[in-house]
Amino acid sequence: MAEAKAPEPLEIESRILELCHQFPHGITDQVIQNDMPHMEAQQRAMAINRLLSMGQLDLLRSSTGLLYRIKESQNAGKMKGSDNQEKLVYQIIEDAGNKGIWSRDIRYKSNLPLTEINKILKNLESKKLIKAVKSVAASKKKVYMLYNLQPDRSVTGGAWYSDQDFESEFVEVLNQQCFKFLQTKAEAARESKQNPMIQRNSSFASSHEVWKYISELGISKVELSMEDIETILNTLIYDGKVEMTIIAAKEGTVGSVDGHMKLYRAVNPIIQPTGLVRTPCGLCPVFDDCHEGGEISPSNCIYMTEWLEF
Repeated sequence: MAEAKAPEPLEIESRILELCHQFPHGITDQVIQNDMPHMEAQQRAMAINRLLSMGQLDLLRSSTGLLYRIKESQNAGKMKGSDNQEKLVYQIIEDAGNKGIWSRDIRYKSNLPLTEINKILKNLESKKLIKAVKSVAASKKKVYMLYNLQPDRSVTGGAWYSDQDFESEFVEVLNQQCFKFLQTKAEAARESKQNPMIQRNSSFASSHEVWKYISELGISKVELSMEDIETILNTLIYDGKVEMTIIAAKEGTVGSVDGHMKLYRAVNPIIQPTGLVRTPCGLCPVFDDCHEGGEISPSNCIYMTEWLEF
């Protein structure tokens, strides 16, 4: 099995800064831990201390504990020497976060001529303050966001898309491997010959355990998050192959969120799943934007067409 590659210190620092930009009000240590579950606590502490010492982060206290927040003075320094129109466009793009914003919407919010906006966008791109990203929601249009942000899943399609194409085979392989792991755990529990309650409890696995198994298999070319794995596990739940339960967990437990942890186990489906739950819509990252008459609609969806032909 391929072992998960340990992230470099600069990669960790860069990702922490990205998270701070995504959550401008501040992030907790738990947010960083959930985003990078494979990272050791010592690595995380060293990266945070380095960013604090370089003056890139502020350390705040809140009712929930310590918060790390990007220093506001950084953004002000970046725009030094820019005119008011350029600062306005930059602010509009910054407010859009990692979902980005179309040039049409920038024009609407700024009331600037399109020619002037295009000139400003090119200038900001040349300074590496912003970047243009193609969106899976509209292949011919680009959205703009801050240069150091990681685009939201709704823009890139997440791990399930490659060059704006839905990787149906990759999703199916992950689906099979996640189910195989849970099946193996359930079989081991049954073979233990213990009382039914202990067997049932030991047949459950956390999403972190499934994520670790998939990571060690080395079947993915991209780094998958626990959220990605939970998306796959949800499709297995819809298929009637897996059930989920939520338990209380100690603060700081790997895989827990707000003192809770999701556990999954393989079950024998009572009936075969219907075709409806196998449609491409089940994993579509732009499902909420899909409607008749819109740029994304069932009638012009190539994935739906391929699924119906199959």
